[in-house]
Amino acid sequence: MPPQPLTQPTPITTPRAFRSRDFVNPAWQRRLFILPAVLITLAVVIFPTVFGIYVSFTDWQRTDQSGRVFNGLDNFRQLWHDEAYWNALQNNFVFVLIGVPLQYVIALGLALLLNQEIKGRRFFRVIFLLPLMMSPIAAGYMVGRLLFDARIGPVVELLDRFGIQYSFFETGPRAVTLLIMVNAWVWIPFVLVMLLAGLQALPGEVFEAARIDGASRWQMFRDMTFPLLLPVSLTAVLLRVIFEFKIVDIIQVVTGGGPGSASETVTYYVYKEGYLGGNIGYATAMAQVFLIIIILFVTLLLVTVGRRVRDVT
Repeated sequence: MPPQPLTQPTPITTPRAFRSRDFVNPAWQRRLFILPAVLITLAVVIFPTVFGIYVSFTDWQRTDQSGRVFNGLDNFRQLWHDEAYWNALQNNFVFVLIGVPLQYVIALGLALLLNQEIKGRRFFRVIFLLPLMMSPIAAGYMVGRLLFDARIGPVVELLDRFGIQYSFFETGPRAVTLLIMVNAWVWIPFVLVMLLAGLQALPGEVFEAARIDGASRWQMFRDMTFPLLLPVSLTAVLLRVIFEFKIVDIIQVVTGGGPGSASETVTYYVYKEGYLGGNIGYATAMAQVFLIIIILFVTLLLVTVGRRVRDVT
């Protein structure tokens, strides 16, 4: 019998087929999938924000060839004493505190009406959505200028026939009131769509049971419809608050910020100072302060109203 070797020979192995997970493990794969979103966020959100903070501390004039000169807190000191800025901020809160509730109440009434089995419901749904299909600039010109213009507006002419001399562009409060009405006409359909979708998602059997128990329409609305609709209502109101803070296009078309600067908002004032006036550093400082105010206001709204919504629902 031949002698056995002391060690076994090493088996010959062939390389296995290349698999992607040998090169990239699952954890890195997940990171690679979200990398485009991170890069886009950095490009369109983080970088402009950081760059805007830097510009707000400079005396950057578009017509000045010397470039961005650091001036510390000078822009913010100027902002603190700028009456036009605080008047514009006041107008913003007028739009939010008056315009948004007005839009919500009208949209809620229309949503309740269109949620009923009424004749011509589909036709009225299309009619009420027409303003939303138009651009705010076109809607502002058609409603704000053509209807309420002192020379050619049919509304002013109708008031004149009844002996009422009224100009919607004569004073600041009148101009702001006109802007609130025009803006409401444009954006009520947006709130209407959200509330109508929320109403149609409510469970019908619950309302049928309440109807059998003898509950009136008002009782069902107060105790069932409105509380169940609160999450959708909060979403619609929050979106409208943010949009109202950003309003600029309708102002440009209807009043141009006038008379004087009485109907300007902060966004319009920033546009006028930065884009038209070339005072980019100061305009950016105004925008940064305004952004902080918006964040604080929306956070306060979420904390107070959101807690009540959670308690009710």
